[in-house]
Amino acid sequence: MSCVFLSIAVRVAETMFEDGSLLFFIPLFVIYIFIVIGNLIFFFAVKVDTRLHNPMYNFISIFSFLDIWYTTATIPKMLSNLISRQRTISMIGCLLQMYFFHSLGNSEGILLTTMAIDRYIAICNPLRYPTIMTPRLCAQLSAGSCIFGFLVLLPESAWISTLPFCGPNEIYQIFCDFEPVLRLACTDTSMILTEDVIHAVAIIFSVLVIALSYITIITVILRIPSVEGRQKAFSTYAAHLGVFLMFYGSVSLMYLRFSVTFPPILDTAIALMFAVLAPFFNPIIYSFRNKDIKIAIKKLFCPQKTVIFRSMLAHRHLSLWMLL
Repeated sequence: MSCVFLSIAVRVAETMFEDGSLLFFIPLFVIYIFIVIGNLIFFFAVKVDTRLHNPMYNFISIFSFLDIWYTTATIPKMLSNLISRQRTISMIGCLLQMYFFHSLGNSEGILLTTMAIDRYIAICNPLRYPTIMTPRLCAQLSAGSCIFGFLVLLPESAWISTLPFCGPNEIYQIFCDFEPVLRLACTDTSMILTEDVIHAVAIIFSVLVIALSYITIITVILRIPSVEGRQKAFSTYAAHLGVFLMFYGSVSLMYLRFSVTFPPILDTAIALMFAVLAPFFNPIIYSFRNKDIKIAIKKLFCPQKTVIFRSMLAHRHLSLWMLL
């Protein structure tokens, strides 16, 4: 048995070296592991640290959790295709991948819109923020984003599954997507334009809501008299803006082009941006220069040191009080 496994491993390695797949497999595998571990650490760090139990960090933790499944819908199949001679996927597998990938992407898009509105209320109306963004409303918005993201694509996915597919069975994309799959259908292809319009309206609406929120936030921040106050507000706001630009920038390039066609290499690069690179940079952007997250991550991995440190501080305060 060991000889059989060894021969299979050698064949796989030879295949990977022949077509250069190994050059893509290793970086993609490392990126995927980083996305899963990084987002899991971020998610549990927020849940463990009670100081981070507020709407902003709750939304970010849900976003990190969705990122794990968003990438899991496509990257494992990409990795298996890179080490396999037979780079195929079943029709059911293709439809399921398309549904879960876009449903999770929709949920993230709705959540980003919710986060933009949350930041708008926090900065533009800080006195009423605790009464507006209650824990109950925060939980409802988080659950609603996920549920609506999955429900809105059910009719479209069910309709695509009933279409007759024949002729060429190759899609020129790194994962199953609406347009490449619809082009395989043996029916009138004018439906693709309708699909593009529906997706474009949803994307443009979300972008407009987020952009208006952030423009208003910028005008309010610029009115803050103290330099320190402006810097603190911008540091919180910059992370959200960076994630928004990366996610919706690549999504807009992919789905707001209608009949415009890009070269296959550029098409693949754009798909990699929002399917792989955006989830890769999200935990870095949200953790970079964020002291609260860094402390929460340290507490997650070194809880005993944190308890000992706190007990030493308490003992010191008690000794000082007794001396006084």
